[in-house]
Amino acid sequence: MDKVMRLASDSGVVLFSKSSCCLCFTVKILFQDLGVTPTVHEIDQDPEGREMERALMRLGCNTPVPMIFIGGKLLGSTNEVMSLHLSGGLIPLLRPYQALY
Repeated sequence: MDKVMRLASDSGVVLFSKSSCCLCFTVKILFQDLGVTPTVHEIDQDPEGREMERALMRLGCNTPVPMIFIGGKLLGSTNEVMSLHLSGGLIPLLRPYQALY
């Protein structure tokens, strides 16, 4: 749990992902389209991935990936991100982390 929380707070936007997950890919593309480059942790390629997956589940998540943290705070998974985006609430959260064009 400590590693997950440390990694989640190391960068502004953090995505815990699995390399073969299509929903993870969708969230990555959304962030890219919004001008944000999240720090991505592919837990299926991390030697401590199983422990990280269990820690994410203990945070109350139904699925361990994709799991998004913004500003060190758990935002949620795909449903929460997409719902927030559709309601107009995601971009204000991401604004401090957007690349300048």
